[in-house]
Amino acid sequence: MDGSYSEGADAAVCGKRQQFGNRFLSDPARVFHHNAWDSVEWSEEQAAAAERKVQENSTQRVCQEKQVDYEINANKYWNDFYKIHENGFFKDRHWLFTEFPELAPSQNQNDLKDLLSENKASEVPACRSSEDGSGLIIEEQHSCSSVSLGHKTHPPPVEENVTQKLRHLEICADEFPGSSATYRILEVGCGVGNTVFPILQTNNDPRLFVYCCDFSSTAVELVQTNSAYDPSRCFAFVHDLCDEDKSYPVPGDSLDVIILIFVLSAIIPDKMQKAINRLSRLLKPGGMMLLRDYGRYDMAQLRFKKGQCLSENFYVRGDGTRVYFFTQDELDTLFTTAGLEKVQNLVDRRLQVNRGKQLTMYRVWIQCKYRKPLLSNTS
Repeated sequence: MDGSYSEGADAAVCGKRQQFGNRFLSDPARVFHHNAWDSVEWSEEQAAAAERKVQENSTQRVCQEKQVDYEINANKYWNDFYKIHENGFFKDRHWLFTEFPELAPSQNQNDLKDLLSENKASEVPACRSSEDGSGLIIEEQHSCSSVSLGHKTHPPPVEENVTQKLRHLEICADEFPGSSATYRILEVGCGVGNTVFPILQTNNDPRLFVYCCDFSSTAVELVQTNSAYDPSRCFAFVHDLCDEDKSYPVPGDSLDVIILIFVLSAIIPDKMQKAINRLSRLLKPGGMMLLRDYGRYDMAQLRFKKGQCLSENFYVRGDGTRVYFFTQDELDTLFTTAGLEKVQNLVDRRLQVNRGKQLTMYRVWIQCKYRKPLLSNTS
């Protein structure tokens, strides 16, 4: 859960990061003069060595019995992780608003209004009745149960299982947390709030509402008990990204932004596509899905030992949590298959330096932005 990225129109075209960092290593003799260097180019020899290392640590696979355990008890391993680290694992993601200006609601609402105004009303799916004054889609009324979560004014008791409450709840357009908001953000895999709290602290717009969920009930409990948690502006809940039978506490076509930061890599590859498909249906036309995750041949992948590989480019850590290392093409396929359009898909290669120990660490991350078309291609 670390790293620094950037974006920009030119960067999206050439695949190189330009926005965040401007510290480039031109003289190798100066490598230990700073803690990190941006946009580091790999030599052919370095790339070949990384490929050989991955081939080597992938030769011995985890036995099937243990693989089943890691899948069935995944929530246990993540709960144990957060019980150990708690809020001590929190890091200030100062790069959030540089890399993802979409998280600034006042600016993005104007952008979406302009985008919608350029298209005829007939291009909006027929199931949506109209647009409000801010250019955002008003949800069509649907029949729903008499149970209403409403816009909470008091934090739910930590001991209550929010997931169980929502399991059989039919979400109605005017009866869900944050229903009065005009700009809604969901972070999937929120951990202890590394992203959610900076958003809430930076954006005071009363029209903003932030949802956050995590597989770990321990992580969600840490979010709910954080002094910065404001239930009038935020709703934290337990959710399994891979569970097809569990619903999100919002109706379809209701979210402006969905954030996935180092979370998609934690689930089994075979379940990734359906997870993205379900999230895509929650986005409003014109809404954005933002991702940052591990790239192929990242330092973390090269450090795995034999016997930790579950499947190709998918590994288990010593604590039982799992991680996958993506290519740009793999992520593009996941998002476009879900009916989203590419705005950005770039690789960030960064050299981190431990000057005290005279160590160099080559990190590889991928950053993506994909938009839901105004005329949705998904059912």
